[in-house]
Amino acid sequence: MRPKFHGVAPALVTPMFEDGSIDYEGLKRLVQHVSDGGVDYLVVQGTTGESATTSTKEKIAILEFIKENNSKNLPIVFGLGGNNTPEVIKAMQATDFTGIDAILSVCPYYNKPGARGVIAHYSAIADASPVPVIMYNIPGRSGINMSAATTLKLAEHPNIIGVKEASCIIEQCMEIYKDKPEDFLLISGDDVQAVPIIACGGVGVMSVIANAVPAKFTKMIHAALDGDFSTARNLLGHFLAIDPLLYEEGNPVGVKKILELKGISGSDVRLPLMKASDELGERMAVIIDKDNL
Repeated sequence: MRPKFHGVAPALVTPMFEDGSIDYEGLKRLVQHVSDGGVDYLVVQGTTGESATTSTKEKIAILEFIKENNSKNLPIVFGLGGNNTPEVIKAMQATDFTGIDAILSVCPYYNKPGARGVIAHYSAIADASPVPVIMYNIPGRSGINMSAATTLKLAEHPNIIGVKEASCIIEQCMEIYKDKPEDFLLISGDDVQAVPIIACGGVGVMSVIANAVPAKFTKMIHAALDGDFSTARNLLGHFLAIDPLLYEEGNPVGVKKILELKGISGSDVRLPLMKASDELGERMAVIIDKDNL
């Protein structure tokens, strides 16, 4: 058994019907699909779960449903973040943390705080959280890149245990690994950079594609973690063509389309996102067949 939060965690999508209501039977099939595929833990209500457009009531209902259907008792990381620090803490205080092993908290977005603000924000959240905090650096969504220096300063906090690093800057990952505390987790937030980041000292990935192709993707990541980079590199080649299509029309539009093609759940999303175009779906189907996904 791997240490907690090492390996693969699908950032679970939220299956929906055309009217926007949540498809709980689809969610049950999804949780079983990724569990059977050998993933190591689950991320609930991250960006890929359309957390920006699910209500507080829905987030709790989704979390409770996943807990009830977590047949392999996998660790759960719950998305709990935002750009209004007091409101994040208020939401935390209203959350039942039973069965939650850690929270994933995104770097404050839109208001673009400087480094001192980011440090103060995460310190306040970590002080208030009854479970460990994993930070989430995603400049493409937040508008700011949390520097290696900022991450390393926050790594000193006893309740901040890691960072999901989605800057796609390998040098930054190397800087974090070089000076981080020994037990601080460097986790890839990008599927195709996961193997290179593991080579730089990362411990795994919070993944989009693992929703749809959990077994093959997990085999790749486990090979890399075991030092078998020959196998990992060969498997990585299978994901290169599909990866950009996942995001071409917005995330989780692409991966939901693959899940529909596989008969696991539908491709509906909530506005302002739109479900995948037929043209995108056709191109995805060709690649899925060609690369045996």
